[in-house]
Amino acid sequence: MRVRADREACVGSGLCALRLPELFDQSEDDGTVLLLRAEPEPDQEAAALEVVEVCPSRALRIDRA
Repeated sequence: MRVRADREACVGSGLCALRLPELFDQSEDDGTVLLLRAEPEPDQEAAALEVVEVCPSRALRIDRA
């Protein structure tokens, strides 16, 4: 599983950083998503899927390899 983030689509709501700070942060400049780690640990995969689903701007997606 690999997480992708589209900073152009991000509206800076911060839900991702609040729910899964091990993978996501927000830019100090504009509040958009910063992907800290693209490949979640196995115990983080369910949370990553949930974060992708609740993203209001649909700026996040999951690629399965």
